[in-house]
Amino acid sequence: MSSNVLSSRMHTGLTFDQIANSIGKDEVWVAAAFYGQAKFSSDELKNVSEILGISVDESLSVLGDHWWPNRGIGPMPPTDPVIYRLYEGVLVYGHAIKAVIHEKFGDGIMSLIDCKVKVAKKPDPKGDRVLLTFEYASFLLEFH
Repeated sequence: MSSNVLSSRMHTGLTFDQIANSIGKDEVWVAAAFYGQAKFSSDELKNVSEILGISVDESLSVLGDHWWPNRGIGPMPPTDPVIYRLYEGVLVYGHAIKAVIHEKFGDGIMSLIDCKVKVAKKPDPKGDRVLLTFEYASFLLEFH
């Protein structure tokens, strides 16, 4: 994503949720678009540019229809502490989660296409908790 768009968001003080609500999208999807992991449509990019007070023409020339995201890039294992903890969660619980999914859904896969991700804060006496909800589409595999 253009550093101009990211720095403009920081200067406005707007949250991803505020921007998302103004363009009718989910806050995690909007954040993903800001970090180059999703792609705004031209209309969405125009709206975001106007919200951030930056040149629509510049945003479209940098991030218009000719630009495509590079999803999932970064070092492995991740070095950022938050991203590493997500990665660690999959490493530790991945097989158990997979087994439970197969018990409940059969022999299928999950798809990030149309995936919905929510982040919430839950107060706890030991310290606030992060609630992550991933809603994947489920596809049953059929073998003939």
